[in-house]
Amino acid sequence: MLRISVSVKMYGTKLSLGDRNIIGRRVTEARLAQGMKQVELLAKLQLAGIDISVPALSLLEGQKRPVSDIELNALADILNVSVDWLLGRE
Repeated sequence: MLRISVSVKMYGTKLSLGDRNIIGRRVTEARLAQGMKQVELLAKLQLAGIDISVPALSLLEGQKRPVSDIELNALADILNVSVDWLLGRE
C-alpha cells in the first residue's frame, strides 16, 4: 500500500484542507509518488474524457471541490491505485 505524507502548499503558505471530498489528499500523494505534475495528470484525465481545469484540480486536491464518480474512477485508473485506496478504505 502506498503511504506518503504530503502537506498542501501554495506560494509558501500551508493551506488547510477542505471537507468537500475525502480523496484529495490521496490523489496528491499518489501523483507526487509518481513524480507527476498537475498538468500531466490533467492531460491524462483529458485523454480519459475528463475535462477539468487547473484550478478545479487544485480545489479537488485541497478537498475543496466535490468529485464525481466518473472522476473518481478515472483518477484511480490513471494513478494506478484502487478506488478503495483513494477513499481511505485500504
